[in-house]
Amino acid sequence: MQFIDLMAQQARIKDKIDARIQDVMAHGKYILGPEVKELEQKLTEFTGAKYAVGVASGTDALLMPLMAYEIGPGDAVFCPPFTFIATAEVVKLLGATPVFVDIDASTYNMDAAKLEEAVIKVKEKGKLNLKGIIPVDLFGQPADYDEINAVADKYGMFVLEDAAQGFGGTYKGKKACSLSHSAGTSFFPAKPLGTYGDGGMCFTNDKDIYEKLLSIRVHGKGTNKYDNVRVGLNGRLDTLMAAILLPKVEIFAEEIELRQEVAKRYNEKLKDYVTVPYVKDENISAWAQYSVLHDDREKVMSGLKEEGIPTAVYYPKPLHLQDAFADLGYKYGDFPVSEDIAGKIFSLPMYPYLGKEDQDKIIEAVKKYS
Repeated sequence: MQFIDLMAQQARIKDKIDARIQDVMAHGKYILGPEVKELEQKLTEFTGAKYAVGVASGTDALLMPLMAYEIGPGDAVFCPPFTFIATAEVVKLLGATPVFVDIDASTYNMDAAKLEEAVIKVKEKGKLNLKGIIPVDLFGQPADYDEINAVADKYGMFVLEDAAQGFGGTYKGKKACSLSHSAGTSFFPAKPLGTYGDGGMCFTNDKDIYEKLLSIRVHGKGTNKYDNVRVGLNGRLDTLMAAILLPKVEIFAEEIELRQEVAKRYNEKLKDYVTVPYVKDENISAWAQYSVLHDDREKVMSGLKEEGIPTAVYYPKPLHLQDAFADLGYKYGDFPVSEDIAGKIFSLPMYPYLGKEDQDKIIEAVKKYS
């Protein structure tokens, strides 16, 4: 049994993927070829965002908007500690300061009430400039953008939506990556919309930011690649990766619906044995992961392993306790919700083509060992 079975999807659309790859081989435009522009156009239509820029990875999809906003030393950017390191890593790479904000105990996303408390505290100290907020659409569910955007507007900050896991999710009828000033997502193979390598995309409604992103993507180019108007990077999405994604986009909405069915079945069968995920009524999760809580997760995970069922832990150690951020001075106890969830959470196999027979096997095993 696979944790995420990518081959099931490939078998369904292999002919279309192969044809797209052959198109690229025929025209030979391997860097920023027409498939990149086609993908950008399709995903602006899907999300409702005005502009999209294909980039080399989900990490670049967060780093590049921060560069466009000219984030640097002395700037504060607020983000949750319960997420993958890339969310805060990009802030530190630019010399700015990640300021962590604890999560909501039910959704595991940034707690909007605690966000304003953290902003006020930084403002009162007067040592850092209030610049940005990076909420994370964790496990596929969008964060509370109305509340977060309101805090940003109140204190003159931008919001960069980290939709690496949230792409395909919906918040109050609007698609992830269109929920604030800018957004970034990942096309890492295991993501809801994944390619066969690294890739990502930036989204924005701001034309100035869009034009800066285009420049940053190719070493800060101006009128051409030898006219460098700013420091940028090599952040281009490969044409082949875009070509592989195009057939996947065609079935993506259907796959999100299939993920809902898998999650619903898990929820109904497991709610009395583990703490199942909570999705707000106004949200649709992309279900990048299906994550549950148990006070003795090691016992349950060990039992599932004996049954041949893979599991994973996202995330065992919050960012404020990582050595990479030791200089920020945080300690255990500073973000109790993140720390509590990190000690109980584990994820079960989740993908659109998870059959009922395999899912029933997983469910029975969880019941057996809980």
